[in-house]
Amino acid sequence: MPLYLLDSNDPLNSPSDRGITAQLYVGGAERRLLQEIVLAVGGWRALRALGIGAHVCHLNEGHAAFVTLERARTTMQTLGLRFDEALWATRPGNVFTIHTPVAAAFDRYPGYLLRRYGSVYAASFGVDPETLLALARADPADASEPFNMAFLAARTCGRINGVSALHGAVSRRILQPLFPRWPRVEVPVGHVTNGVHVPSWDAAAADALWTQACGAERWREPKHDVAAPLERVPAAAIWAMRAAQRAELIAYARSRVALRVAQRGADAGTVERAARVLDPNTLTLGFARRFTAYKRPHLLLQDPERLVRLLNDASRPVQIIVAGKAHPEDARGKELIRDWVRFVSRPQVRRRAVFVEDYDMALAAMLVKGIDVWINTPLRPWEASGTSGMKVLVNGGLNLSSLDGWWAEAYEPAIGWALEDGGDHDDPDTPPSHDEVDRLFGLLERQIVPEFYDRDSAGIPQRWVARIRGSMMRLTARFSSSRMVLDYASGSYLPAVRALEARLADRARRARDLAAWERRLREGWHEIRIGATSARHTAEGIVFEVTVHLGRVHPEDVTVELYADGLDGEPAVRLGMTAALLPTRAARSGLHSTTLRTGRPASHFTPRVLPRAEDVSLPLELPLIRWGEPA
Repeated sequence: MPLYLLDSNDPLNSPSDRGITAQLYVGGAERRLLQEIVLAVGGWRALRALGIGAHVCHLNEGHAAFVTLERARTTMQTLGLRFDEALWATRPGNVFTIHTPVAAAFDRYPGYLLRRYGSVYAASFGVDPETLLALARADPADASEPFNMAFLAARTCGRINGVSALHGAVSRRILQPLFPRWPRVEVPVGHVTNGVHVPSWDAAAADALWTQACGAERWREPKHDVAAPLERVPAAAIWAMRAAQRAELIAYARSRVALRVAQRGADAGTVERAARVLDPNTLTLGFARRFTAYKRPHLLLQDPERLVRLLNDASRPVQIIVAGKAHPEDARGKELIRDWVRFVSRPQVRRRAVFVEDYDMALAAMLVKGIDVWINTPLRPWEASGTSGMKVLVNGGLNLSSLDGWWAEAYEPAIGWALEDGGDHDDPDTPPSHDEVDRLFGLLERQIVPEFYDRDSAGIPQRWVARIRGSMMRLTARFSSSRMVLDYASGSYLPAVRALEARLADRARRARDLAAWERRLREGWHEIRIGATSARHTAEGIVFEVTVHLGRVHPEDVTVELYADGLDGEPAVRLGMTAALLPTRAARSGLHSTTLRTGRPASHFTPRVLPRAEDVSLPLELPLIRWGEPA
């Protein structure tokens, strides 16, 4: 796939503009805004200059949200559309993936900055700047709200998804303000769980085992059956693969640690001792990722003496390799790294615990190949997806993780371990509880360590190998990028192409009609009135009746429904109500009724009025709704 990189460092640009793309993490809202203008507006114009016609624009996070406006603008020019018509025409071709589990992480900008850089741009749409600003506010009429890039993306895209099932639910909560009065379950956010490119992360020994069992093309087809072939692989072969990869990791870690010690001017004896840390035959735990508070890399350090005892058990020793970096501005993350560096410097654990510096892709690749148990301890639900634990799957590594992100949908007791603290937390700085720390150590002491060292007469830990086999069989392909891309293609890209083509056909005739339909509904929506709901029990069920006054709204433009929230995991009840419209001199009105067999009380059910159009995604494209009173 071609990759085009945007660079503003061109001699024809002004000195200040030449530096816009010089640094990824920049300080100050203004420079960040300029980067996002270059990325999105510049990116779309670059594609057009290259003659590349994109059907689908996939926005990963809100950083590129301006591309939806630029796409609408060029469509306006090409087809002679109004701005609202161009949004209706192009919205289905835009897909938005949200990555953060917290609204505070959305890029926000003060209105004056948008007016400074966007007034001339807004004029090219033939609209006032406030029209564009309103697209990025929860309340479009609130001029004091900042310009929110994620809100802009949500309002101008035809599909929104999170990056795991749990994150989809979290995203519905944080995007709820865009859909006032709509039930959270109907907030239009789905999910496509992340996956990893498996061939980039498998070790040589693992690749050989997979190839022999399942063939060389196994990752190209996500539906390829890997379960049956892996079931036939001898336990001894799986255990030998794991031993080879662990030994390779230990050799690599020793060389990295010894090199760093030597660079600091240590004497020859100290360097030699550093080159003998760790043991290729010992249970090896791994923790490696970005260090930040919500990932809680210090959970094991909450009881350091217990960790020392675990590592130095004479008959069943354990060792741990830690690596990672903190964001340059994350002071707490840097302190968490210092805590680990201080711990591994203790004389009694130097051979069993190491912090490998300069975390990079090469080190990550070695770690995921050789670690026996990958530890992940995020504070739920702050890990939107996480992918590090997915990378150990192909290599036979096992996961010990909080039930957050991808592990919340992957976990099975037979193939890994779950550290569950019983609920979600609003504050990422919530300190670990004693119970959480005790559960983590309890899993290690009473389950993981004994199982690893429980060997048969041939020296093979049969229960451990069974876990490895199950994890490899059931999770590797499921959390691969092949499956992820197939999900996006079938669930987002292809439907987006079909919807976009329908909206653009005949010079965007359908988009023009929908824009006119929206204008009609918005003009008359405030006139809709829903009368009292009656409910009477009959032999056929409960008969619900309600009178709806539509005012200027056309009957064919709306649907009247009976709604009830789902109970005990069941889906919500949505039942259309039939009507005979009875025009009066003052307004259109009609008696709507439906009959429902249910064991729930009638008071659980509420009538509501929604816009009606077969090819419109509600409430994403039009979040109007009107509620009556419960029966």
